[in-house]
Amino acid sequence: MKIKAIITGATGMVGEGVMHECLLHPDVEEVLLINRKPSGFSHPKLKEIIHSDFLNISSLENRLSGYNACYFCLGVSSVGMNEADYTKMTYMLTMHVAEALSRLNRDMTFCYVSGASTDSTEKGKLMWARVKGKTENDLAKLPFKEVYNFRPGYMHPTPGLKNTNKYYKYLTWMYPLLKVTFKNSVSTLKDLGMAMINVTIFGYNKQILEVPDIKVLAKQTSFVK
Repeated sequence: MKIKAIITGATGMVGEGVMHECLLHPDVEEVLLINRKPSGFSHPKLKEIIHSDFLNISSLENRLSGYNACYFCLGVSSVGMNEADYTKMTYMLTMHVAEALSRLNRDMTFCYVSGASTDSTEKGKLMWARVKGKTENDLAKLPFKEVYNFRPGYMHPTPGLKNTNKYYKYLTWMYPLLKVTFKNSVSTLKDLGMAMINVTIFGYNKQILEVPDIKVLAKQTSFVK
């Protein structure tokens, strides 16, 4: 299977890390970035669309068909945001893009970067967790081939990438200890990218993927039912 993937959020740490693995992988033949600002990346596999308003992508739709994967890594922090604004920038934005892609690409596998402790009941006390939970739940209702919600914890950054969060420099030295002490909460950014590629090729038996699932998928070599 050859993958033609759309990636959002490549100007951030997670999106860049996923893109990096896609550009290295022999089964990924094309990558389309959709960004609000130029990424500055260049590669023979790579195309890029600059678009400022992800809540209105109707003008892009003639350029978004023919893809069989979307790795949705775009997101904002809930810090300092009220629920209405966070819902707009998380739930509404994601669903708008996903609904368009599901119409244009019925054979698409949609991978959404959610977060550890996301609330599937949509009723918990944590605002961000409720909003992420609603996003996961409603993505699963769209007519994609498959939808997978990734809930990473701490992700050790890939060396040499330019969009690594500056605060990670205070944590990376602890990675050898963290991956032993908190093995079910710690993975690498490479694991996430490889897991997305492999779940597109091989599938998986869960729609919600916690850190142990991500690490299993990163090494997947055959179909999982």
